[in-house]
Amino acid sequence: MSDIEKVKKLREATGAGFKDCNIAIKESGGDLDKAVEILRVKGISKASKKMSRDAKEGVVAISGDEKKTSVIEVNCETDFVAKNEDFINFVKELSDLNNQNNSDVEKLKKVKMKNDISVEDNLVALIAKIGEKITIGKTKTISNSSSVNYQYLHTVVKDNLAKLAVIVSLETKNNSDSVKTFGKQLSMHIAASNPLALESKMIDKEIIDKELELVTEELKNSGKPEEIAKKISLGKMNKFKEENALLTQAWVMEPKKKVQDVLKELAINDLKIKEFSRIKIGE
Repeated sequence: MSDIEKVKKLREATGAGFKDCNIAIKESGGDLDKAVEILRVKGISKASKKMSRDAKEGVVAISGDEKKTSVIEVNCETDFVAKNEDFINFVKELSDLNNQNNSDVEKLKKVKMKNDISVEDNLVALIAKIGEKITIGKTKTISNSSSVNYQYLHTVVKDNLAKLAVIVSLETKNNSDSVKTFGKQLSMHIAASNPLALESKMIDKEIIDKELELVTEELKNSGKPEEIAKKISLGKMNKFKEENALLTQAWVMEPKKKVQDVLKELAINDLKIKEFSRIKIGE
């Protein structure tokens, strides 16, 4: 086999550029296996240099079934790469593995993919091949024995890959069409309204403290008397909590109602919103 044929074969096997493959063939003395190792080492070096760059594009993938559903965010630098076939195939397989490993990222990185190479090493090879920073972002698995999961994908890139994904878990023994419709609509509502928690008391304290700080600063510069400023501050904070807790948000399908009103109208005694997850690329 001539050197040029070896270069072609090496390019097909690794996806690396002609110049890099040509150098690797020369450095390995024509040994293809050694050439692959040389490119791999260079790929790791190349990949590590890209870690300082921002990766705010990419896709979010959902996998699993109605009893156990997982979502995973995989970031890259450009939307062009987010539509790349190699990137998409990697994320699709990764998504299934993520569901199997309950969104444990450290465990996931060590798992072997179909090519018998770990997720971590496949990620490095993909970075070297594509030439962009690629990272695993947020992950979440929702699995409750007494619940059914509903999902929604917004701006679908391909199949189970999108720019925004929602999973919501409803607990009930009722399997009627009205529950199924509510589950689908609720997942769409969560996508649009981005609630921070199920109830206001469950909103992260740090978020509440930060909002209070901003409101206080705003009122301090307004010149209003202290007592009035306190009342305004309380009103603003109550409104913030109401608008960011799922149950007290205005129902997207009918804004005059709140989510908790729609839940009551269904009149299903054991129906509860157990939990939810919303992941938008780059957020």
